[in-house]
Amino acid sequence: MATPQLTPPNSSASPQPAGKDFERVVGFDPGLNVTGYGVVECHGGTVRLIEAGTVKSKGETLEDRLLTIHSGIREVIEAFRPTAMAIEQIFSHAKFPKTAILLGHARGVICLAGVQAGLAVHHYLPNRVKSTLTGSGHAGKEQIQVAVQRELGLAAKPEPADAADALAVALTDYHLRLRPLFFGTGVTRIRSSRA
Repeated sequence: MATPQLTPPNSSASPQPAGKDFERVVGFDPGLNVTGYGVVECHGGTVRLIEAGTVKSKGETLEDRLLTIHSGIREVIEAFRPTAMAIEQIFSHAKFPKTAILLGHARGVICLAGVQAGLAVHHYLPNRVKSTLTGSGHAGKEQIQVAVQRELGLAAKPEPADAADALAVALTDYHLRLRPLFFGTGVTRIRSSRA
């Protein structure tokens, strides 16, 4: 059900090393037709790609499609045993309320799978993800792909865009939640010698 499209050389879903400066984050870009996922490992100041891909829904009814999404997400979680989940929140446009409602169903089953696996689920607005990685809350898909490529040191832009977006969500979780934990959030003040 989950289809990997991006894996680094010699990658494996290895057991998680012990230590307070380690996290394995799975990020999701929810969609009713295609949901992107991206798994990264964070060791202190370094982040590396484990795998990224998509989960495609199948079935004629909404319920069937949600079931395949949920099953695919559980498959990803069981394979990679993340320590946390990050998911993009829904951006709704007043002209398309039905789209937001349908996307909310997909997002709901993804969150459910995370909670069933005992994961803390962290939510990020799309413009927050974009601004964290590119400096602009209005960045396009290609800008996100380039930013993810740079952050993870990849030889090429990650494809498809759904997987790149999911990696961007996981990287946002690293920058906004984990880096302050790994490095502390205290303010260091340098006093003047004249004081």
